[in-house]
Amino acid sequence: MQSFEIDKTDLLRIKTALEGDDAELEIVLKEYHASEIAILFEKLAQEDKERIINILPTDIASDVIAEMDEEHRPGELLINLDPEKRSEIVEELDYDDATDIISQLEEHEQQEILEDIDQEDASSIRALLNYDENTAGGLMNSELICININSDKKGALDEIIRQSEEMEEFNTIYVVDNANILQGIVSIKDVIKAHADVKIKDIFKADPVYVKADLDQEEVAKLISQYNLTAIPVVDDNMKLLGRITVDDIIDVMEQESTEDMLKMSGVSEDEELSGNWQDAVKSRLPWLIVNLGTAFLAASVIRHFETIEKQFPVIVAYLTIISGMGGNAATQALAVTIRRISLSDLTDNQAYRTVLKEFSVGLINGAVNGLIVFIFALWYDKSPMLGLVIFLAMTGNLVIAGLTGASIPLVLKRLNVDPAVGSSIIITTFTDCIGFLLPLWLASALLL
Repeated sequence: MQSFEIDKTDLLRIKTALEGDDAELEIVLKEYHASEIAILFEKLAQEDKERIINILPTDIASDVIAEMDEEHRPGELLINLDPEKRSEIVEELDYDDATDIISQLEEHEQQEILEDIDQEDASSIRALLNYDENTAGGLMNSELICININSDKKGALDEIIRQSEEMEEFNTIYVVDNANILQGIVSIKDVIKAHADVKIKDIFKADPVYVKADLDQEEVAKLISQYNLTAIPVVDDNMKLLGRITVDDIIDVMEQESTEDMLKMSGVSEDEELSGNWQDAVKSRLPWLIVNLGTAFLAASVIRHFETIEKQFPVIVAYLTIISGMGGNAATQALAVTIRRISLSDLTDNQAYRTVLKEFSVGLINGAVNGLIVFIFALWYDKSPMLGLVIFLAMTGNLVIAGLTGASIPLVLKRLNVDPAVGSSIIITTFTDCIGFLLPLWLASALLL
């Protein structure tokens, strides 16, 4: 089965069905999965979305809203629904999904929704709203199955059945004491296979992997990936069980963090939505472009300093763009690899040293190979061995510097508690441009004059 992408045919079918009555539209909608309808919503008007949600059964409607990207305002869609339909959808949603959607709304809109739903559900959602959305507490779902460590098999099974009535799926059962302090985990398989007289304390696994509620979501993702977990419990400072985070939520986090890093490396603010208007895009990007313009003036000043060389050897100007461009590409490669390593784990001093040493070696080899190619070209085309030597040395030197800066600058920024994805690109561009111009011009003045 292939992933669903918006197709003109599908969009035309939905829009055609929207022109008919509700019965016809309902028949067409049945052919689509909730996640597919959420994708189609990206191309539909607000009133069309509201009509579709009102037609869909509550369980499907809640899945559609839960699958919508945050940038397409599922909260705005929810608040505009009929209060009765809205309450049914919110009560059908998992607590973590409901919290994420409701948190997008103004405080008075949040209260309007919470006052209309079941008070137990409202209380759970209010508790989750208190956590920062980028922490474990903001990711967790307070719906879970937990049993007392002193329970026997029958008591445990009865409790599992009772607690799982409104849960779609679960893989892990959490074991707690009388004060709801996390003691460990147990699988449903182990409970079922156990003898009738066995106590949970005899079959559970102690010392589970867990996270505190205030832990950053990126660290949560690392733990789930490192230990191959499908879910991880969330506790407070006293080890009291608060909720769980499932792997589907972590997939969303990894996609979000990856997108943020990519945008930052490109000089685009993470606040700019991918579907935002041009005003937001200009506001987000213009400051970085102005900074980049300043660094470009710095690189241009290097060229101005060597006007004599340019007049006597104008051909060298053609090679400047090659050398600086190659340096920029090499630095970007080193930067991407280093930031990826930083995002996966905190590098020790020895690992950081080895990372920089590796990029130095890679830069040296790649620089020498590419420099040799350009040397041969200069020897054949420009009939000048000395010019070829200048370009060879400049190319090798610039790619070495590109590797060193691409690896070391994000590591330095990380040590200074600055996000390495934000400032690295501008600094590295300045280095590679300036050195890409300085090296060949300086070498030319020393060897050709």
